[in-house]
Amino acid sequence: MTLLEDLKFRGLVNQMTDEKGLEKLLSEDKVKLYCGFDPTGDSLHIGHLLTILTLRRFQLAGHRPYPLVGGATGLIGDPSGKKAERTLNEQEVVEGFSDKIRDQLLKFLDFKGESKATLVNNYEWIGSMTVIDFLRDVGKYFGVNYMLAKESVESRISSGISFTEFSYQILQSYDFYRLNKEEGVKLQIGGSDQWGNITAGLELIRRMSGMEESERPDAYGFTIPLVTKADGSKFGKTEGGAIWLDRDKTSPYEFYQFLLNTEDQDVVKFLKYFTFLSKEKIDKLEVEVQERAHERAAQKKLAEELTRVVHGAEAVEEAWKISAALFGGGDLKQLTANEVLQGFKDVPSYKVSEEGLGLVELLVEAEIASSKRQAREDIKNGAVYINGDRCQEIDKVMDETDKIDGEFTIIRRGKKKFFLIKY
Repeated sequence: MTLLEDLKFRGLVNQMTDEKGLEKLLSEDKVKLYCGFDPTGDSLHIGHLLTILTLRRFQLAGHRPYPLVGGATGLIGDPSGKKAERTLNEQEVVEGFSDKIRDQLLKFLDFKGESKATLVNNYEWIGSMTVIDFLRDVGKYFGVNYMLAKESVESRISSGISFTEFSYQILQSYDFYRLNKEEGVKLQIGGSDQWGNITAGLELIRRMSGMEESERPDAYGFTIPLVTKADGSKFGKTEGGAIWLDRDKTSPYEFYQFLLNTEDQDVVKFLKYFTFLSKEKIDKLEVEVQERAHERAAQKKLAEELTRVVHGAEAVEEAWKISAALFGGGDLKQLTANEVLQGFKDVPSYKVSEEGLGLVELLVEAEIASSKRQAREDIKNGAVYINGDRCQEIDKVMDETDKIDGEFTIIRRGKKKFFLIKY
């Protein structure tokens, strides 16, 4: 398959400004393309990953990506897809966010070789512009009626939009113009909510190049779908918040489990979106979903592939190990302290203030049992497990042998109630 055919198979094509022209360009030339990532937080999330991996697909086909960190546009705020005005962050905060986003982008693209990626930050060219420069050199090419017609602006007119966010599309358009003129970038990609900003950029390139209204610049726009689940809800959101690419915000195990819990009706679509598996392999996994859904082969493959891409091969093995310990009868005592923290992050915990506690006292103090009488009954009846092993010693005193990595003890009461004891 050609690159565009592969993107269509994967459902990654939402809109293109000139499909035939872009197809011809991609087949005849090594194209430079860009996508922007505004530093509105200290980490990208799994929704951003689809765009990053799409850049990677272009790169693997021989084209050159220009991932752009929006150090300037991140100070302004994109109104696209937002119902209300963003809260603006201080410049030093945005600079800190920019550094973290840059470091994350460096992980996913190849910055060496013929198709090497080039990382840019739009603060380099926007940050030094004066208000006069902005209004005279760029703003004069934008008609207010044209800007008002953009969906990102039109949808906010009734609820209100500041001049700051209203001007966002001018700044993003200037990015496209600047990269097109200085670097020869001919393609901008983004999520479907960026269509208005992308087409505004193409219009600015046309106008600033002195072209007639009927002429088209040698530049293109391409959007991919926003990632939604079969029920229409946004992919990547949980009760605990977003699924982040930063392992300190979303641990590799949490990341793995989130993907492992993908619904049957979504998993094939996400395999196409997020993995580099061939059509043949994805088709086989689709048959698995239809015929042996209970085995969850497709979900396991999705979780493995994506966790490996984001966190590395060791993180996949780590996730397997934690999952086996929790759900597959694996040995809890073989977990490291870091793995315990990942796997038992959300269970009730208790910090021991003194060493040598009796098990009965610990169960009461940690509120695992409601009373010493209840604690003794639970121990006697075999309902208490220490690091996976049943303990029926009523006089048991906790010691060093009960600690995992010298830091934790995992107590289970009954079949599913876990508690984390910290030292």
